[in-house]
Amino acid sequence: MKLDIFDSSVFVAYVLGLLILALWISRESKQKQKNTEDYFLASKSLPWWAIGASLIASNISAEQIIGMSGSGFAIGMAIASYEWMAAITLLIVGKYMLPIFLENKIFTMPQYLEQRFDSKVKTVLALFWLAVYVFVNLTAVLWLGGLAIETVAGVDWMYGMIFLALFSVAYSLYGGLKAVAYTDILQVVLLVFGGLFLVYLALDEVSSGQGVLAGFGILTEQLPNHFDMILSPDNSNYMSLPGISVLVGGMWIMNLSYWGFNQYIIQRALAAKSIKEAQKGIAFAAYLKLLMPIIVVLPGIAAVVLHPQLSSPDQAYPSMMELMPSGIKGLVFAALVAAVVSSLASMTNSISTIFTMDIYSKFQPGKAQKHYVKVGRLAALASLIIALIVAEPLLGKFDQAFQYIQEFTGFFTPGIVVIFLMGMFWSKASSAGALAAGVGSALFSLILKFAYPELPFMDRVGIVFLLCLVICVIVSLLIKDKGVSESVDLKEISFATETNFNIATLGVVIILTALYAVWW
Repeated sequence: MKLDIFDSSVFVAYVLGLLILALWISRESKQKQKNTEDYFLASKSLPWWAIGASLIASNISAEQIIGMSGSGFAIGMAIASYEWMAAITLLIVGKYMLPIFLENKIFTMPQYLEQRFDSKVKTVLALFWLAVYVFVNLTAVLWLGGLAIETVAGVDWMYGMIFLALFSVAYSLYGGLKAVAYTDILQVVLLVFGGLFLVYLALDEVSSGQGVLAGFGILTEQLPNHFDMILSPDNSNYMSLPGISVLVGGMWIMNLSYWGFNQYIIQRALAAKSIKEAQKGIAFAAYLKLLMPIIVVLPGIAAVVLHPQLSSPDQAYPSMMELMPSGIKGLVFAALVAAVVSSLASMTNSISTIFTMDIYSKFQPGKAQKHYVKVGRLAALASLIIALIVAEPLLGKFDQAFQYIQEFTGFFTPGIVVIFLMGMFWSKASSAGALAAGVGSALFSLILKFAYPELPFMDRVGIVFLLCLVICVIVSLLIKDKGVSESVDLKEISFATETNFNIATLGVVIILTALYAVWW
């Protein structure tokens, strides 16, 4: 697919508009010198709608859009379990985890671990997250974003990567989290409405102009297997989505780690005006999550009818974009790029936060706030430069770069979830037990991967989580902490939520129950 002059003009106008908006937002706070709370936590002033939009914009990347649409083409709606189970996970995080983090007044996830355990656990996890964010997440999003631009617009992937990095720096480096979060609102609006318009065009095309409902009816009639939510063991995609495990197994561990203990995601909620505002933002994000499969998976399923001869499933979304009229196509392409840039900006901001607040400030304490903000900006810039340099050597020969992310982080995810859950909800958990769970996660994952290769990845994550839970309990009982935890006592934290949040939670549960009941 190629963009015509009108599409390209629309895209350029969007890029310039976003940069102007980001600079305007950043200049608003120029009345005083930015301190670390202003730069890393947006002055703790984010409203619920900015939090919810920014959570989704940070999560969705171009590769996820193209990849999930391709999965819709190859597998069907079952891939939506990742999104729909995330909606429930967000609400759990909002009710039970956010109150603990906000009450402890933290900037970063490692900072909480230092308060709850000790500086050793904090430093180990901080260094781990920095390595993962720079060499896995940031590198993969840049690489996959460059490939997505090449697929959609025909621009060489290297130039695409450089553009994405420069675009990200241009609007986020000066303004910090505030610039990222507020521009994310524009990104999400464009992503949602552009995506819904593509769904409308796709379903109308399937029905030969008879309308959206008729088109959807044709899809469910002609492709019934593409609407099976729970795959059977004889399905060729069972290893990726192992049946009932998507509801009761390892997917919960992956989602809790990503939405609850992932710095570049949870940082938006940490920047909220209040706990109530953060929870409203979380609920808003949950409903946007319910919507995402409609936006990205349905076009992939429609492509099975409209373009059955595609050589690769990942060509589904670009091929469906051909339905877009000139100009609108440029906007949808802008939405794809916006998704990548938002993820990059979020990651670099979180890298700079962890590096500055958890590593650098411990070696250089007592410096001026202006100094730490400058260090944070330099850390963000350095992380992007490193990612650009190592992207091709690390990922160039990978058939599925997204699998590279899952495999690497999956070794450690179960242990991280155990460390946080036990630290938050079991007072006897010790720093030795936490470190044992972290080390055990990597060891158990490697053993199972090579000793039991036919075990689905998601099931392996669930089993390793249980093993890490056991080892954390045993070691904590054998080796107790000598000092007193500095974190706020659990008894002092209220988990009560407002009626609006409870109603929103009930709504998500009802919607998901209906969806799985209809397409089990």
